[in-house]
Amino acid sequence: MKKYKVTLTDEERSDLHELIAAGKGSAKRLAHARVLLKADASDGGPAWPDARIAQAVELSVATVERVRQRFVEQGFEAALVRKKQDSPSRRRTLDGAAEARLVALACSAPPDGRACWTMQLLADKLVELRVVDAVSDETVRRTLQKTRSSRGRPSVGASRRRRTPSS
Repeated sequence: MKKYKVTLTDEERSDLHELIAAGKGSAKRLAHARVLLKADASDGGPAWPDARIAQAVELSVATVERVRQRFVEQGFEAALVRKKQDSPSRRRTLDGAAEARLVALACSAPPDGRACWTMQLLADKLVELRVVDAVSDETVRRTLQKTRSSRGRPSVGASRRRRTPSS
């Protein structure tokens, strides 16, 4: 197994002590700062083994190993923050083109016999039009909420316009 040796500069050590003393930041960031301080193998550093660090900081040994590795390979700041996802866990159900179709559909006249579109009707129509294979009414709701679509209703501001009193 490859071992990653953490050697902190005086400035990095000072920054970590300040970060921990302030107590500001995410719990994960503070825990990673403690890992780096305990793993420090420079002159005067404790250079604790991973198992002891994991027990003291209440993390898994694998997490301690990853923090060490990230510090050596990517640098100081990368070791303190969580690694960004390379790609999303799931693909988006509605891409930009599908969102545009949804908004256009929501702004159009509702089906015969209906006063307005419901989220389920919109979801069913998107499937019927083969915009998507399947979509839930909740995805439709979140998408419309994100786009702040009025769905054909007059704006709130239009009904509340101030009128100047007649003299």
